[in-house]
Amino acid sequence: MSRNWWRNAVIYQIYPRSFVDSDGNGIGDLAGITSRMDYLARLGVDAVWLSPFYPSPWADGGYDVADYRDVDPTLGTLEDFDRLVAAAHERGIRVLIDIVPNHTSDQHEWFKQALAAPAGSQERDRYVFRDGKGHAGEHPPSNWESRFGGPAWTRLPDGQWYMHLFAKEQPDLNWDNPEVRAEFADILRFWSRRGVDGFRIDVAAALVKDMSEPLRDVVGGEGTTGLDDLAANPDHPFLDRPEVHDVYREWNKVFHEFDPPRIGVAEAWVQNERRVRYTRTDELQQAFNFEFLRVRWDAPEYRRVVQESIAGAKSVGTVATWVMSNHDVVRHVSALGLPAETDLRVWLSSHGTHPAPDLELGTRRARAAVLFTLGLPGSAYVYQGEELGLPEVADLPVEVLEDPKYERTNHKEKGRDGCRVPLPWTREGISAGFSTEPGWLPQPEGWGERSVEAQEGDEESMLELYRTALRLRREFAEDESFEWEPTHNTGDVLAFRRADNILVLVNTGIEAVPLPVGEVVLSSIKLDGDTLPGNSAVWLRMG
Repeated sequence: MSRNWWRNAVIYQIYPRSFVDSDGNGIGDLAGITSRMDYLARLGVDAVWLSPFYPSPWADGGYDVADYRDVDPTLGTLEDFDRLVAAAHERGIRVLIDIVPNHTSDQHEWFKQALAAPAGSQERDRYVFRDGKGHAGEHPPSNWESRFGGPAWTRLPDGQWYMHLFAKEQPDLNWDNPEVRAEFADILRFWSRRGVDGFRIDVAAALVKDMSEPLRDVVGGEGTTGLDDLAANPDHPFLDRPEVHDVYREWNKVFHEFDPPRIGVAEAWVQNERRVRYTRTDELQQAFNFEFLRVRWDAPEYRRVVQESIAGAKSVGTVATWVMSNHDVVRHVSALGLPAETDLRVWLSSHGTHPAPDLELGTRRARAAVLFTLGLPGSAYVYQGEELGLPEVADLPVEVLEDPKYERTNHKEKGRDGCRVPLPWTREGISAGFSTEPGWLPQPEGWGERSVEAQEGDEESMLELYRTALRLRREFAEDESFEWEPTHNTGDVLAFRRADNILVLVNTGIEAVPLPVGEVVLSSIKLDGDTLPGNSAVWLRMG
């Protein structure tokens, strides 16, 4: 296996509960993923990234881990995991798994021990416990807000408070504690020995906190992202602390205990100049580019983010990453069909009705985005179902919602369930081939017409566009060269060269533009004449 396979890889994210159910309980599982490994191989991806599958009370979609060295019984067993890895490797597909180091579940054995132990104990020192403010400690230790709404602190009956950047069922670990650091190094080794090729690191920028007294208040918090918070608080007490990089230098040494070395991918909602620090040669290999994800079909902004991302990655010897959707954001078919100024959280709270998305426009732009993102140098991440052109299911009934955001924000935010609805595999069936039973989240009417079966062999389908683009991409992906084409890269048009002779042209506007003379390799729409219509893209072979 190539040691640097990740530099030009296409990695497919799987949310296990929503991919395929093999045992008829309405919940996707590891055996279901294994059963579709040929589908993934035919799609043309280089790796899969599995969202959490560990034992969990599922207070936050599995990101509340009760045991980091096992599989949740509803998803399978360790033997099922081993079979999945073997099936992937047989097809040349690498396997990345989620690691959740910022917090555990409140059902984790360590936290149970902490609750049973007194203040100041060794057991409590594994987590972030503090006394409160006020005469009787009745107020939280700081104004820090949970990402899911409300205070980031919960008080115990004995009067102490514990910190949780997310749900109260997700207590934050204390990364100043050597025992915590040693535990996670061993967890990385455990899964690496089972054949895992790398790790996506959840909340990578928040592990280390400045807990020096008095705790510093922050501006902003509830409902924001790290990108927003760090702009208001450059020296943030719990986001992107300089000390967090010591953790990843330690992990880099663990990765290099294996051959080939394992890789780490940071989920870090930070600006480009901060993001590249996570990918220095003695730390991690990649970091998600959320600045790119947040651009809403705006050529000048794409141009800026692409330029800065490539330059930043190159400065530390790595490559940029590109992602349009994931398990935490509105699917981009819907987002690209909404006015750019739309606040997607407000839109979700209207059940996707104000305004109504133009899914025809969103799909057309999403098809162009395939050629745009896969044409860029570096690694691309594909979220399950985007190859089917799935939109956000924004009208899920509130009684089926599982995302803790809904309750924690007093129903202001509907949450992320709409991008986690089980995939459709067949036109017919009680859950469109996902299971023999209804899925854990209901699929919308007509979901089967977006299925793999409905799109298979249809040259104009999103699925076949992805398959073709991924196949053709291999011809130039290893060449990391990138150059803007000044003649055409202007206004609403993005134009850049790859591997000397491939020209990628993306028209984000509404007016058609002239096509340069060259051989059309792939286009997002059927071309008629010598122009590229608005909201479309093309790959051309020049010379």
